[in-house]
Amino acid sequence: MLRVGWFSTGRGPGSRDLLRTVIERKLDGTLDIDVSFVFCNWDNTEEDNPRREQRELFFDLVRGFGIPLITLSWKNFQPGLREEDEAAWRLEYGREMRRRIDDRLFDVGMLAGYMLWMDDETCRDYRLLNLHPALPDGPKGTWQEVIWKLIEERADEQGSMIHVCTEEWDRGPALSYCRFSLREGDYPRLWGELEAKVSDDGLEAVRQEEGVDEPLFQRIRRDGARRELPLIVHTLKSIADGRLDPETLDGPMDLSYKIDEELDKEVI
Repeated sequence: MLRVGWFSTGRGPGSRDLLRTVIERKLDGTLDIDVSFVFCNWDNTEEDNPRREQRELFFDLVRGFGIPLITLSWKNFQPGLREEDEAAWRLEYGREMRRRIDDRLFDVGMLAGYMLWMDDETCRDYRLLNLHPALPDGPKGTWQEVIWKLIEERADEQGSMIHVCTEEWDRGPALSYCRFSLREGDYPRLWGELEAKVSDDGLEAVRQEEGVDEPLFQRIRRDGARRELPLIVHTLKSIADGRLDPETLDGPMDLSYKIDEELDKEVI
């Protein structure tokens, strides 16, 4: 059985769906795993916490599954040091986090919607996997930054990957990925509609006026987001079954075909 440590910021429905789906696949026998704990970098004691209700729903879900919940508020942890020296604060936060999870045995840690950058020592001490909303050779950054970069570059395809966490942000060795075309189906029409709105000054006016509501942007996000759940499931299954080893990578595993099959059947 593969022992998994789960790391999440618990921001909203997506965080809950990721965890719920993995647990459901465990319960139905698809995944031979055990979630050893869930770690969150908030604890809901923060004064400034705009997602308190969403996070409490996430905490309730974790407790409902009987999974140990471990929290360490990044906002409340040594705020003076964070203000003075963010790099030093990150190291101290990592040490305290490791102290809290050290007695929880796990083979891999899954960063699924975890929004805090892991410190270097934690990346070295544990085998951590991160879900990133881009192809292995795609843009870095948040999903918003990634999609705008793809639009700016007039990209032909998008995808998601799971990579090993290293000191280099979003650039550890890719373990698995899936891809989809940005030039098929409705995409030519959406590209054309966007081009008609772009002025001589480029995309910035569209970005400022419409933001994430821009139709092409929305479609790319939707098609990417719906692949994240099955990508995590199939990656963990491949590791648990011994077909994929984060320690002996020989190029990332392309799971596009399996995931497209899942989506066609609307299984996940």
